[in-house]
Amino acid sequence: MENKVFKRKIYDQMLNWKRHKDGSTALLIKGARRVGKSTIAEEFARNEYESYIVVNFDNAPQALWEAIENISDLNNFFFQLQFIYHVNLHERKSVIIFDEIQKAPTVRQAIKYLVKDHRYDYIETGSLLSIKKNVKNITIPSEETRVTMFPMDYEEFRWALGDTTSMVKLREVFSAQKPLGDQVNRQLMRDFRLYMLVGGMPQAVNTYLESNNLSLVDQTKREILELYLDDFRKIDVSGKISRLFRAIPSELAKNSTRYQATSVLGPNANKYNMDELLADLEDSLCVNFAYHANDPTVGLALHMDKDRYKMFVGDTGLFVTLAFWDKSVTDNVIYQKLLSDKLSANLGYVYENVVAQMLRAAGHELFYHTWPTPSGKHNYEVDFLLSHGNKLCPIEVKSSGYRAHVSLDEFGKKFSSAIQQRYLVYTKDFHKDGDTLLVPAYMTPLLAE
Repeated sequence: MENKVFKRKIYDQMLNWKRHKDGSTALLIKGARRVGKSTIAEEFARNEYESYIVVNFDNAPQALWEAIENISDLNNFFFQLQFIYHVNLHERKSVIIFDEIQKAPTVRQAIKYLVKDHRYDYIETGSLLSIKKNVKNITIPSEETRVTMFPMDYEEFRWALGDTTSMVKLREVFSAQKPLGDQVNRQLMRDFRLYMLVGGMPQAVNTYLESNNLSLVDQTKREILELYLDDFRKIDVSGKISRLFRAIPSELAKNSTRYQATSVLGPNANKYNMDELLADLEDSLCVNFAYHANDPTVGLALHMDKDRYKMFVGDTGLFVTLAFWDKSVTDNVIYQKLLSDKLSANLGYVYENVVAQMLRAAGHELFYHTWPTPSGKHNYEVDFLLSHGNKLCPIEVKSSGYRAHVSLDEFGKKFSSAIQQRYLVYTKDFHKDGDTLLVPAYMTPLLAE
């Protein structure tokens, strides 16, 4: 199966780095495993430079490691690189890609001197968790421009399917705040549910394009999830991080106001170093954390509660597979029912996960807010809070066409002076209900622009 090179938005960030930094920093692309870091780095090098070398530290030849031992002699290092990889490097017109840089801490430390030498440009790729874990006894270079790569967002997914029109037209519709019509909305929601099922991992998208078989897509996603679980076991042999990760769907399905680590690890969970376990999960970029904002009228990050959080899987396609992990291969019938919106289970938590994914891909940190109802028996909850300047945009997410938005209404009463716009994300057509905009789920990226 031929792996396609997909159009990715991070390419523009890379161009901006090349044009404005002009070799004064190395570009570090961080992200979860299999989001496409290596592919985009090589595609960029192929298009934007006269020549390039990819040094993959996963399978580097012994001669390369010997050359690294004397990396302080840059003339000799570059001379050996060109012999090892059979590539001629041209001053200020070539780039060297250090793939999986976390496996060569000595090279990462040398970035300071490579950049200062200024002969070539440098791109590093690696997972953030591994990068942070492999910095003992080295000086972390300050000469790095760091960008984060996420799974393909919904617009990138549509591009991969050959659709360059839908999101452009949806921006016009969103700006005009006019309905699309029930028939069009139904088709767009079906297209969007395909994104929820396949997800934005390039390998899974490629499998879908090659086979049009959702069971094969599921197999690909299981392979990616196994890689993640293997990585977690390497840094935590007790298996606690793996258990926390695998429990994300079940914890969200409880519709609780927070992730309950004690229900996953047992009543003695607090005896473990939870801060370190959670930090490792967050740094893996396989997970998106949403933190409770205790005071949603001011800077959200200033008042987030690190002990009250929700966890979402970084890619919703992986989330769906993780939710059905008890089956060896998710049957196509389950996928077809999800695709046609006929699965009987309440899928609200799946929609929350995909909204979280889209907001993070757009560059937003995730916050939510809860407070007790007058009776004290239940809680109101706003699923997400976006900060626009000094104003907030509260978002409530529903997996149906149900138009009730009690929590948004109560939030509006409580924090009216802090609100710019209220949104209900749901499955029906665009609609305005008083001060609340009812927005179909596929328009979520537009809320964050």
